[in-house]
Amino acid sequence: MTRPLGAALSAAVLTVSLLAVAPAPASAAPTRSSTDCVTNPAAPKREFRAMWISSVVNIDWPTKASQTAPDRIAAQKAEYLGWLDLAQRLHHTAVIVQVRPTADAFWPSPHEPWSEFLTGVRGQDPGWDPLAFLIDEAHKRNLEFHAWMNPYRVSMPDGAGVDINKLAPDHPVRQHPDWVQAYPVNAAGARLYYNPGIPEVRAFVQTAMLDAVARYDVDGVHFDDYFYPYPAAGQDFADDATFAAYNRGFTDKADWRRDNINLLVREFGAAVKRVKPWVKFGISPFGIWRNKTADPLGSDTAGSQSYDIISADTRKWVKEGWIDYIVPQIYWSIGFTVADYAKLIPWWSDVVAGTDVQLYIGEADYKIAANADTNWNDPREMTDHLAFAQDYNVSGHVHFSAVQVRANKLGATDIYAAEHYAHPALVPTMTHLPHKPLMFPVVTSATRDGAGAVTLRWHQPLDGVGPFGKATSYAVYRFDGTHVPNACDLADATHLIGTVRADSYVDASARPGQRYTYVVTALDRLWNESPMGLPRPVR
Repeated sequence: MTRPLGAALSAAVLTVSLLAVAPAPASAAPTRSSTDCVTNPAAPKREFRAMWISSVVNIDWPTKASQTAPDRIAAQKAEYLGWLDLAQRLHHTAVIVQVRPTADAFWPSPHEPWSEFLTGVRGQDPGWDPLAFLIDEAHKRNLEFHAWMNPYRVSMPDGAGVDINKLAPDHPVRQHPDWVQAYPVNAAGARLYYNPGIPEVRAFVQTAMLDAVARYDVDGVHFDDYFYPYPAAGQDFADDATFAAYNRGFTDKADWRRDNINLLVREFGAAVKRVKPWVKFGISPFGIWRNKTADPLGSDTAGSQSYDIISADTRKWVKEGWIDYIVPQIYWSIGFTVADYAKLIPWWSDVVAGTDVQLYIGEADYKIAANADTNWNDPREMTDHLAFAQDYNVSGHVHFSAVQVRANKLGATDIYAAEHYAHPALVPTMTHLPHKPLMFPVVTSATRDGAGAVTLRWHQPLDGVGPFGKATSYAVYRFDGTHVPNACDLADATHLIGTVRADSYVDASARPGQRYTYVVTALDRLWNESPMGLPRPVR
């Protein structure tokens, strides 16, 4: 009795797939791994590429103009989709969007008020759930969504400033005015900060931020460099009484402050993994940990030190593995005397070496053609940054900020995009996070329309069944002519034409009359890739 073709195909696929993911016997001849392949440095297969989309004081999104638009919600949605269009055009792999800029929320939080940057009014319900929309639309384009949050900043100078009575009526600070400090006092730039030394504050801000992790499909949570406030007006942060009450045996206040931030980072990172083990936790600190004149482990720089000025022991966070990725803001040019990009990249590369923490670099697009350092007048300065970083343990770049990327001053965005982001890419994997082997997809059809576009459709066998992982998206590779690809053909992004969160893909760039061979692989939510599926030729 013969089996139906579909059953026979499924059995064959299962057999080949099991062979693909099973370990080879000891007597088997070694196979060439992708790490042995010669790859194109201009087409890295994996790279974290993103821009920061800032909401604080409406820097990037949403604009202040949108707050008074006839249909505010539609205007803000359209603005955000425009940023995603830009991210796709530049072959970015993620977006980092600020959703808790000043102890407020871009989602209906049970803990904190609605952000004023949505409506222009502190605490006003915007009439929709922005965070749900932000995530859904990013995922439709297979971009990772990292929720950017500021743990301790409560207000901005042109908002509530230091006046608690100007905060939203339901703001928790109104019930706990002892939780905040004004800084600086009676000086420009004054604002409110949660006091990091109060244990209840540390617990509360974690609870508020974890609400978004638990309720929304975020891929990562992201802090920037605001911990203790940057020194201003020659004033110290007024926490002597807090130190006396909660010093935990510390006798040096500077060490105690650093430990307060260490506790936040360690506790929050562990809490994220308890809630959702796959969600990444990353921080973008000031680019200098310490200068080597102050500490032999420091960098060959002479600038401000995060260890001292904002109590951020960034090197320790990496060495202890409390975070999944770090994005130092190396906002200086190559050759800048006080803080040379070409000296800081190797230093940070050495810091992450031997750890599970990935290194991405924060890039200062905002300085292009607008800085006293004349190196930024060279339209190639930024592309030179990305080229320099290729020789070190750098797994990606994040650009500050979205409006500057779009501005394309001096044509610099066009230059670095053409030279470094010309091909799509996959997000780097994090092997320390949980994952299972994936089955490869089975292409079920490949059709051409009259204009030559090719539509591929596939099926994912045993998706999330038994020992196999669940596919979140798929990578599509294309080769000219009839071709039987090997592992090296997939080792870089030369043949990668796109990724998609669907079981089909339309190759609109296919040329009429040109023969192609397509290969589709499955990706889980952490971008681990299946073996390649059977190649599919198309005439």
